[in-house]
Amino acid sequence: MLANKRKIVWNPSECRREPRAPRLRSVFAAALLLAVGAHAAADSAGASSSELSGGAEAPTMVVTATRTPEAALTLPVSIDRVERRRIQQGQLEVNLSESIDEVPGASVENRQNYAQDLQISVRGFGARSSFGVRGVRLYADGIPGTMPDGQGQFSQFDLGSADHIEVLRGPFSALYGNSSGGVIAIFTQDGPPGFDLGATASLGPFDTHRYALKAAGGQGNLNYTVDAAHFETDGYREHSAAERNNFNSKLRVDLNPDAGLTLIANAVETPYVGDPLGLTQAQMAVDPTQAGVNALAYDTRKNLSQEQAGIAYDQNFGADLSLSAIVYGGHRATTQFQAILQANELAKATNPGGVIDLARSFGGTDVHLTDRLGIAGTALQLTAGISYDDLDEIRRGHLNFVGQTLGVEGALRRELTDRAFDGDQYLQAQWDPSASWRLIAGARHSIVDIDSLDHLALPGTASYTAVHYEATNPVAGVTFRASPGVSLYAAYGRGFETPTLNDLAYRSVNGDPPGLNTALVPARSDNYEVGLKSELRRFTFDVAAFYTDTHDELAVLQNSGGRTVDQNIPETERRGVEAGANLSLAAGFSARLAYTWLRAQVAESYKTCILLPCPAEPQQTVGVGSRLPAVPQNSMYAALTWRANRWGLSATLETIGRARIYANDLNTQYAAGYWVDNLDLGVEQERGGWHVSEFLRADNFTDRRYADSVIVNESSGRYFEPEPGRAFYLMMTVSHR
Repeated sequence: MLANKRKIVWNPSECRREPRAPRLRSVFAAALLLAVGAHAAADSAGASSSELSGGAEAPTMVVTATRTPEAALTLPVSIDRVERRRIQQGQLEVNLSESIDEVPGASVENRQNYAQDLQISVRGFGARSSFGVRGVRLYADGIPGTMPDGQGQFSQFDLGSADHIEVLRGPFSALYGNSSGGVIAIFTQDGPPGFDLGATASLGPFDTHRYALKAAGGQGNLNYTVDAAHFETDGYREHSAAERNNFNSKLRVDLNPDAGLTLIANAVETPYVGDPLGLTQAQMAVDPTQAGVNALAYDTRKNLSQEQAGIAYDQNFGADLSLSAIVYGGHRATTQFQAILQANELAKATNPGGVIDLARSFGGTDVHLTDRLGIAGTALQLTAGISYDDLDEIRRGHLNFVGQTLGVEGALRRELTDRAFDGDQYLQAQWDPSASWRLIAGARHSIVDIDSLDHLALPGTASYTAVHYEATNPVAGVTFRASPGVSLYAAYGRGFETPTLNDLAYRSVNGDPPGLNTALVPARSDNYEVGLKSELRRFTFDVAAFYTDTHDELAVLQNSGGRTVDQNIPETERRGVEAGANLSLAAGFSARLAYTWLRAQVAESYKTCILLPCPAEPQQTVGVGSRLPAVPQNSMYAALTWRANRWGLSATLETIGRARIYANDLNTQYAAGYWVDNLDLGVEQERGGWHVSEFLRADNFTDRRYADSVIVNESSGRYFEPEPGRAFYLMMTVSHR
């Protein structure tokens, strides 16, 4: 078991000035400067007018948003592809938050708490999730990290062997089924010809270190990548130590020129992760490194292990017909110790205890057939598929004490056998009536069944409960190619998000009444989007405006001691603008800008309960126009990179800004907005088949004080999860081919 080796005390008399929140005028000014710089760079390089209008395009970005590789410029979707260099070079390669900042509309916040994972949202979907990922679908090499109930985990994502990450937002996310407010998919790299062996060592503050070993190669009809990594840290905050071991492998065998088989296997183990809990405003002002109330007394912590494997098969039947299929299965075990007070657990026999013990077996398949047809001289592509996912879970609850000894597993108080099933059918059509137009339409029919058997049900209470959810969600979009390098598009899609097993787990934070919260219904949304994309020789740019109307959105009613009770709220609205730009300058300089303006608010008032004790009927009203918690109105990422390939030198300066985020539905508590600056410097050497790289990274080098995430509607007011100040990391990689 790890332990914190030091405790940093924050002296209030030495507090730095509060950072100011991002402002629209500053962001627009930055965008204007970047646009002006694009034209200036093109002019200074002697670009002709034909080049600027699309005569010379940038390298085409290929994505798989519609299940077949396509140029992103031709699709009516908002999608970004984050490349391997951005994911790995100058990064610790531990958290998605290291590289997804550059994607507009997506938010991945490091909570400095590995027991609760990152806080991931796309256009505000998933921001309220108190555990894991909800509302955003996750995939690793085609294997879903999102279970059939809509609950997702990303701990199996291996950044050290990633080739790229795709982030899909907007209407076409609905093609991926339940809980698809957005899609984040990671793809493992292919091995290079021959054999490549590499090792990475990373060191940082708080006794943080990561070691990894990767082998990759290809010969004949065989290609493989194998990666293993160990990560360990004492954590920025007291009681936030963590240890994680990852393994990832991909083996592809080309059976013949038209068929291939890919085997994927990965595993993750976290033997110990401390949970520092949240802080109040007052606690954060005194000492942001301290653990929350009762974290030490109850030794709040988590451990997990997960193993999964899959087999993917693809076959081309001539030039026009192709088949893709994947079968996967796995197991996940999690034990989490919470800070539920001993007195509260003893007060009611229905209290499920302060230790959650989960064992999950999961598996499924996805099979789809793509046919490329010609109709009256035009191209028509049809894709039809089915998917099946199954989850079996044993959920136990124990007291978190034995006698007067706290933080140990005690008597069994709850035992459930849960099952979630998801069966979907989908159909997509892509038609190119001319060289300038592309129309895409599709529909997905989803059935989600969840049932639970309570083995310890009290006499007179229901021991078996079941819910059934069903929806057919259409999507449609059109793209117009104004020139070879410029496209305009419009899209519509209907979304569907069911309550997860974690959402259904509690009707109240003290277990009274017992049983699943079967009153919850799925959230349904209508999503509209228009956008413009350009891929020119030195300048790529995309902008999208969107509107989403959601009914029965799932929201936090109460959150106390790590236990969450959800409710449906009548109607919410999201409207916003996303913009992203890449600019290639002279002398090895390049720039990246990503900006999001998102107004997510309540469209119909409702009642809620924030503070304990909660009355039988919540009395606090959330009014129309109240902002959705954990969703910033403005966010921006800007980076300037210089590379001197001749000498192997590089440097990147990043600026990240976020507006305030509210911590509760009533908007009475919030984390202030901030600006943070990061810097990484690198040098690479290549000689005789050896490649060596060294990177020094300075995160928050201006030493800002801020909280990046909040625990939504935490009933005791412990909403805030602070970030560390200035931190330096050293990364070194050695490989030989």
